Amino acid sequence: MHLAKFPRLRFAHLPTPLEPMVNLSRLLDGPNIWVKRDDCTGLAGGGNKTRKLEFLMADAEQQGADTIITQGAVQSNHARQTAAIAAKLGYECYLLLENRTGSDDPDFLANGNVLLDDIYNARLSDFPAGTNMNQEMLSLAEELRAAGKKPYIIPGGGSNRIGALGYVNAAYELVGQCNDQGLKVDHIVHATGSTGTQAGLVTGLTAIHSGIDLMGISVRAPKEAQEENVYRLACETAELIGSSAALNRSDVVANSDYVGEGYGVPTDGMIEAVEMTARHESILLDPVYSGKGMAGLIDLVRQGFYRRGENIVFIHTGGAQALSGYRSLFGQRVV
Repeated sequence: MHLAKFPRLRFAHLPTPLEPMVNLSRLLDGPNIWVKRDDCTGLAGGGNKTRKLEFLMADAEQQGADTIITQGAVQSNHARQTAAIAAKLGYECYLLLENRTGSDDPDFLANGNVLLDDIYNARLSDFPAGTNMNQEMLSLAEELRAAGKKPYIIPGGGSNRIGALGYVNAAYELVGQCNDQGLKVDHIVHATGSTGTQAGLVTGLTAIHSGIDLMGISVRAPKEAQEENVYRLACETAELIGSSAALNRSDVVANSDYVGEGYGVPTDGMIEAVEMTARHESILLDPVYSGKGMAGLIDLVRQGFYRRGENIVFIHTGGAQALSGYRSLFGQRVV
């Protein structure tokens, strides 16, 4: 598909590296694991939302917006990257942050991504868990319009059919890299939350008939709900790009066994995954997305779901900036 027909601002550092995780593969004694380094997209320290924002901010520009509104959890990587690109492009930025964990840890509430949001001069509003965040964004947009502003609402995670174009493009990019390296990929694994990353990937991989299995490790929703949400957005995205490839419900696979007690709530598997990846590959994961995604991959390898000799690409969606918001989990020094 020809994505150049869609408006796009180019600020991501692309293509991101595709690297073998030799030490982790040896340690797990299973398949060959590779990592697609979407933590290296450049914007505000990198992360998967940069790809989506290239298309979303181009749409905002075309609509004549002067203000950006978005929402996410307290330690939202999406909010950080949105605040950063809004600052660079001269937009006012409003971030509506939902405390989905209920934590009152000062580091969680004010360090990590939240500290960076402040540095990027975003205007922050805090909301308790369960708030209708989409309605809050609409209400704020109405207030801003009444004040003469031209707000543009970006959905949580940048996950609509415009944002998903970023991961249609990522699918093309990844398959191209594999072709160049002579790497036959059997499976792609990544963390899935607001659905845009997985929807874009499944749309892109299907459009080019890649034949590569894709699994999203859910960080929030139950399996059935996550798959339905991803499939719905994938169908919208396929229609947008004019893909003629058949997109089947069975193409969307999510595993919700690694969510734990909820979104952003630490699990033992996540802590192990963050520490293993740091200590054996010198790669930092985050506690909310990539840490739980890698925890799922590690456990599935141990179960024999992924077999020796197979090639797996783990898409690192970024987020290490949130680690200091979870300092009590990893910090060993008492001050």
